[in-house]
Order: sequence, then structure tokens, then C-alpha cells
Amino acid sequence: MGYQEIFITAFITALISGTAAYFGIRFWDSRLYANSIDHAKEILRRAEIDAENKIREAEIEIKTKAINTKESTEAEFRVARQELHERERLLDKRQDTLDKQAEEYRKQEKQIENNRRKLAERIVDTNRRNEDLAKLIEKERILLHEFSGLNREEATKRLLTMLNAELIEETGTIILRHEKQIKERCEAITRNIILSSMQRYAAPQTSDSTVCTVDIPNDEMKGRIIGREGRNIRAFEKATGIDIIIDDTPGVVLLSGFDPIRREIARISLDRLITDGRIHPSRIEEIVEETGKDIQSFIKKAGVEAYQEVNIFGLDERIVNLLGRLSYRTSYSQNVLRHSIEVAFLSGMIAVELGLNESLARRCGLLHDLGKAVDHEIEGGHPKIGADFLRRYGEPVEVVQAAAGHHIDLRLEDPYTIIVAVADACSASRPGARRESLENYVKRMEELETIANGFPGVEQSYAVQAGREMRVMLNSSISTDENAAKICREIVKALTEQIQFPGEIKVTVIRETRFVEIAK
Repeated sequence: MGYQEIFITAFITALISGTAAYFGIRFWDSRLYANSIDHAKEILRRAEIDAENKIREAEIEIKTKAINTKESTEAEFRVARQELHERERLLDKRQDTLDKQAEEYRKQEKQIENNRRKLAERIVDTNRRNEDLAKLIEKERILLHEFSGLNREEATKRLLTMLNAELIEETGTIILRHEKQIKERCEAITRNIILSSMQRYAAPQTSDSTVCTVDIPNDEMKGRIIGREGRNIRAFEKATGIDIIIDDTPGVVLLSGFDPIRREIARISLDRLITDGRIHPSRIEEIVEETGKDIQSFIKKAGVEAYQEVNIFGLDERIVNLLGRLSYRTSYSQNVLRHSIEVAFLSGMIAVELGLNESLARRCGLLHDLGKAVDHEIEGGHPKIGADFLRRYGEPVEVVQAAAGHHIDLRLEDPYTIIVAVADACSASRPGARRESLENYVKRMEELETIANGFPGVEQSYAVQAGREMRVMLNSSISTDENAAKICREIVKALTEQIQFPGEIKVTVIRETRFVEIAK
């Protein structure tokens, strides 16, 4: 077989294969076309079915909404109809009420018309009677003039003279009667105001003693407090000015002294020394100094608490400190700070009853005894000292006058001064509020110390043992042992000449020299 035959055979084969492929493709396309038409018809059929379903659903929804709208409309109509019926009922009721009121008004108009007619008749009758009475009075006046022989002016003058004399006498009687009634009434009102204020303010009675106790863990501590040859107790008494009494009483040590600030410093210092356990002279002085600073802080706190309790503000810091010092000041055994707070409350209550300023009255009452905080340092009575301090620190004039005149030493013109004087007397006169003996005792102790402090070279002086002993500390840098003996004799002579005292007073003058070096 040659190449031509092979080529022809291949060509024929390829031609047949192409023809078969052409017809196969046409057949496949026809089949696909038929399937596509069927699929499209199916889609159209389903779409028609879906459209019919949605149309039916829409019709159902429209019908449902129409039914709901109809029901809501009917409900609203029923409500509106019910409201309309209610309004009709109210209108009918109001109409009935108006009809009744109109009927009442018609009756009242008829009654008023009848009263007006009767009143007019009475006015006419009254006018007629007045005319008759005027004619009768004129006739009587003419007859009176004829009988008395006086004309009208002379009769009027004589009548007025008689009436004036009677009126003067009657007026004097009435004035005296009213003055007596007013006086009795004022006394009753004043008594009720004071009693009411005292009853409303029920303050505890506060009195201080000159002796306090300190608990100790065991009796061995007494020996440690005394120290070797008594050096600890001497150092403690010198630093505090308070007498330590150690006796057979188990578990306690007594502290005796008339100055409450010193006594409190001594008590707290001894408590701290017992707790610390280190009891020797240098430690005693250190603890006493620290306690003194703490007491100063407490004094300031007491002053703040006092004015806050009375509910007044705006006080100068120096006045607050002086108020705090009053917590350690007594007057006839009555604590002066508590007494001042009580006077403040009583003054406020009395001021309220009298219609005055309650806050200002309380301020006057709280500060009226401020001078007692420094009356042992400044000459003069405590009213004058307190008034000077208050004036210096910018307090109102009413407060200054109340402090200066609350003991009625001045002419009382300001009402707040009178109120404070009354409240002060009420506070001091309550049963058990004061004890005369303690005040005299404290004054005697202060007088003893003042005499001793007046000698040159005296650094400190303490009255102990209830005034039966004086301990005087000299400054060793400006005095000698010989001078100390002379000062002791002079103090004894001054005490004998200047004051009266029962028994005897032992004067002990102490001159101590210390040498301190610090190792580094």
C-alpha cells in the first residue's frame, strides 16, 4: 500500500469521525434544549403556584386586618359611647344641682328683698324718732338754761372741767392698777421662763476632787515608784508639783494636789511610767514633758468640743484654747467648762422664750467665765479679765458686756447680760452644784504658791499635803546654799504675816545642781 492510499484512508476516517461528532453534538444540543424547555416550564409552573399562594395569603392577611380593624373600631366606639353616657349622666347631675342652686338663690333673693323692705321701714321709723328726740333734747336744753342761768358756752366749760378732774383721778387709779397687774404678770412669766429652761436642760452635776488614784499591778511597784532613797518620788513630785501618797492600801497609789492640770499630768505620767517599767529621774522628766504636750492638745480638743456642743462657730483659736483650759478649772468644786456649757444652753432657752437671738445668747453664756482660765496669771477679777480678752479677740459687744457684767457689778442695760446673769445664778444654785470648802481650799493653795513664787531665784513652787507643806525649787545658777536658807526663812515669815492657816506649814527649799555630758 502506498502513501496515497494511506492518506486517503486516513482522510476518509477523519471525515467520518467529524461527521459523526457533528451529528452527535447536534443530538446532544437538541436533548439539552428539550430539557431546558421542560425545566423552564417547570419553573413557570412553580412560580404560578407560588404567586397563587401569596395572593391567597395576602387576601387572608387583608381579611384578618380588616376584621381586627373592625373589632378595634367597635371597641373604641363602645368606649366613646360609654364616656358619652357618663358625661351625659354628669351633665344631668350638674343640671339638677344648678336647678337646686337657682331655686335657693330665688329664695334668698325673696328673703333679701323682704329684709330690705323691713330695713327701709326701720330707717324711716328711726329717722322719725331721732327728729323727735332732737326736738325733745333742744326743749330740755332751753329749760336747763332757764333754770341754771348759764349759756351754752359756760355750761360746756363747767362740764368739761368737772369731767377733766374726774378723768385725772380715775386715770391715776387705772394706771396704778395696771402697773400692779403688769408687775405680777411679768414676775409670773419670768418665773415660768426660768423654771421651764431649768427643767428642759437637765445637766449632770459635775464636781472635782483634789485627790485621784492610780492603779498599780502589785505592791512591788510602790517600791520602784519611791526609788532608791526616795529619788524617784522626789523627782516625780518636783516635775509635777503633785504629792504622791503611798500607804498600805493594796493596788493603788494616791495623787494629791489642788491644781487639776498638774494632777492630770501626774496621773497620766504615772500610768505611762508603770506601763513602760523604766522608772528613774531622767525618764520621769521625759514622760512628764510629753504628757504636758498631750494635755495641751487635749485642752484644745476640749475647747473645740465645747463650742461644737453649744453649736456656735467662728471663735478665735486663742479663745478656744482658753475654753479648753476651763475644763481643768473649778469654781466651788464645779467644773467651770461644764458650768459654762450649762449657762450657754440655759441662756439660749431663755432667749427663745423672750424672742431674742438664741445663738448670740448661747455665745454669751459659753464665754461669760472665760477670764477664769487666766485669772491666776493676770491681776483683776475674772469678769474684767474675760471682757478684755473677748474685746481683744473681736467678739460682739453683747458677748463682752455679758462677760463683764454677769455678776451684776455693772449697770445692766443689755438684755443678754441679764439673761447670762440669770442663767449663771440658776446653774450655780442647783443643789449639789458647788461646794464652798473646795473653792476656799484651792484659793489657799494658789495663795501659798503665789507668795513663794514672788521671791527672787524661785523657779517653781508647789503646795502639797493639803497645804501643810511647801516645796520650793531654786535656780542653782543664780542662788547659793546660803541664799537658799535665807529664802526659806523669808518665805516662812511671809506666810506667817500674810495668810491665816490652821496648824503649821513646812517649807522645803531645794537647790539642785546637775551636770550632763553626752558621749559620742
